[in-house]
Amino acid sequence: MERQPLWTRNFTILTLGTVVSMLGNAISGFALSLLVLDYTGSTLLYAVYMIVCNVPKVIVPSIAGPYLDRFSRTKVIWGLDYISAGLYLLLFFMLSTGVFNYVLLLALCFMIGTIDGIYRVAYDSLYPMMIAEGNYAKAYSISSLLHPLSALMLPIASWFYENVGLLPLFIFNAITFAIAATFETQIRVKEEQVSDEKTKYSLKRYKDDFVQGISYLKKEKGLLFITAYFMVSTMVGSANSTLTLPYFKATENLGATIYTWVTSCAVIGRLIGGVIHYRFRYPTEKKFAIAFFVYIVSAVIDGGYLFTPVLIMMITQFISGLICVTSFNIRISSTQNYVPNDMRGRYNGTYQMLTTVGSIIGQLSAGVLGEVFPYRAVMVAMNLFALVAAIAIMYPGRDHVKRIYNVDI
Repeated sequence: MERQPLWTRNFTILTLGTVVSMLGNAISGFALSLLVLDYTGSTLLYAVYMIVCNVPKVIVPSIAGPYLDRFSRTKVIWGLDYISAGLYLLLFFMLSTGVFNYVLLLALCFMIGTIDGIYRVAYDSLYPMMIAEGNYAKAYSISSLLHPLSALMLPIASWFYENVGLLPLFIFNAITFAIAATFETQIRVKEEQVSDEKTKYSLKRYKDDFVQGISYLKKEKGLLFITAYFMVSTMVGSANSTLTLPYFKATENLGATIYTWVTSCAVIGRLIGGVIHYRFRYPTEKKFAIAFFVYIVSAVIDGGYLFTPVLIMMITQFISGLICVTSFNIRISSTQNYVPNDMRGRYNGTYQMLTTVGSIIGQLSAGVLGEVFPYRAVMVAMNLFALVAAIAIMYPGRDHVKRIYNVDI
C-alpha cells in the first residue's frame, strides 16, 4: 500500500509554527538569563530565578494532561503562543520605561515556566495527529532537527546583546511567538478526544481522568520501563551538562572556546543523524536492539570523553549526537504511535513531569558532588549509573518495550 505524504497542510503549518516559536524560545532563555545576571549581579539570585522557572515544569504537566485529553490541544497551543507574545511585549515595555524589578521578573518567569510546561504536553499530544499513517519515524526525524537548529540562534543573540542590548531580543521574541500563533490558528484537524458532552467538566471528572492516567501507565509495562529509564537518563544528562562547562573553564589548555567546539560537534552529529533518519528506515525488528545499543554506548562515551585529547572529544561527541538522535526518534515516534489519542495528554504530562524531576535531581546532585569530588570522577559515576539503569531496567523489560519499539511506523 502506498504511503500517504508527510507534508500535509496541517503538518506543514505546525512545523513552520514550531520553527518560529522555537527560535523565540532559544533567544528568550538566553536573554532572560543575561537580564537576571546583569540586573542582580548575584549567582544566588540567578539560582533562585532558575528554580522559579523550573518548578512549574515539574508540577504543571501532570496537572494539564487530563484537561488536554478532553479539550482542544490546537487552541491551547496557539492561545499559549499569543500569551507568550504578550508577556515578552510587556517585558519589553517594562524595561524600556524603567518600571521593572526582580520580583516582577520572577513572577513573569513563573508564568513563562507554566506556559512552557503546558505547551510541551499539548504539542507532544497534538503532533501525532498531524502525521499521516506510515510517516511517524520520518516526522519525528524532522522534529529532532529543530532543536539543534535553534541552538544556531544563540551566537546571533549574543552579538545583539554585546552590540545593541537586550531590548531588541525581547521584541523579537514577542514577534516570533505572535507569528507562530497566527500560523497555528490555521490548523484544521478533528480532535476526537474533545468531549461532546454538554455537562460542565467537574473536579470529580478531572480526578477520575487523572487516576485513569496513572492506572494506564501502571498497566502498560512497556511504557513504564521506558519512562523509568528516561527519568534516569535525563538525570544523568543534566548532571553531565551541569559539570561540562565548569570543567572546561577550570582546566588549563581547554576553556570556553574549546567547549563550544566540542559541543558543536554533538549538534552537528544530531543534525546529520536527523537527516539520515528522515531518508532511511531502520529495520523494524531491530529497533529495540539499536536503541539499547545507543543507551550503552552513549553512557560509555559521556563518562569517558573528558579523559581524551580535544580531537577525540570532538569525534566522540559527534558520534554521540549522531546515535542519540536515532534512539530519540525510535523512542518518541514509537511511544506516541502506541499511546491512544485520548490518553496522550496524561501520558505525556506524566512523562514530562518525571523527566523534569530527574533533570533537577541531576543538576542538584552534580552541583553538590562537584564541590567535593573532581568533575570527571562525578561524570564517570553518573554515567556508570546510566549504564547500570539501561541494563537493569530496559533489558529485563525488553519483551514489553519491543512491542512498542519494533513496529513499522
